[in-house]
Amino acid sequence: MQREGDDRPVPPVRTGLVLGAHWGLLAFVLALGGYYAVSLALSALATIDAADPTGIRLPQLGPLVLLAFVPNILLGLVPWLGSLRWGNGVRADFGLLPTGRDLKVGLACGGFALLAGYLLNLMLLQIYGSERMSGPLTEVFRGVSAEVGWLVLAAIVVVVGAPLTEELLFRGALWNGLAHYRIPNWAILLLTALLFAQLHGEPARTVALLAQGVAIGSARLITGRVGASMVAHATNNLPAALFLLIGS
Repeated sequence: MQREGDDRPVPPVRTGLVLGAHWGLLAFVLALGGYYAVSLALSALATIDAADPTGIRLPQLGPLVLLAFVPNILLGLVPWLGSLRWGNGVRADFGLLPTGRDLKVGLACGGFALLAGYLLNLMLLQIYGSERMSGPLTEVFRGVSAEVGWLVLAAIVVVVGAPLTEELLFRGALWNGLAHYRIPNWAILLLTALLFAQLHGEPARTVALLAQGVAIGSARLITGRVGASMVAHATNNLPAALFLLIGS
């Protein structure tokens, strides 16, 4: 079917729909399911090794420490493949490569995320204490005697890898899927921030993570591009990566 006077074909009405829903929602569910499945499998592996005194202790092996980040790969890989298979391509669907404006907005929103996280974590520290406020990086790398090269690689994953995969999932696939159904942007911002906070599995820090998710998501809201929220996310994660290098 074509419009009168227009030689270009009209795209089919169901373009971008998979099983009756926007492909971004399907990618979100598949990625999150894969994330938890792989996380459980790795947790079981670590438990088995820890229970066997003669077995290999994973934290003592630098390369295997990075297994903690393997589930995150699925968070970005599934939306990436979904965009190629059902969407308009990664560039059109996500705007992943940051522009100059993305950098400015991302750095500003990342700075707000850091400030909000710092202030709220100080408050939560007084409520819950230091034991319940220790983050996942602290647990994963506690007692690690890895070579500097592996620690640098882990820090790069924290600053680049995690922001890339998590932003493709939340501010990419999920955001696009919800926007397809004309859900207000402010509601999408809050919902993606809430799910972002939940993914980290730190109940004591949920309030702080929610505020940081709102600040990071604001970069996507302002620019309409995942590249901006990725810069904001990387800015927010930078101190944690530095702490990883210095503290280890």
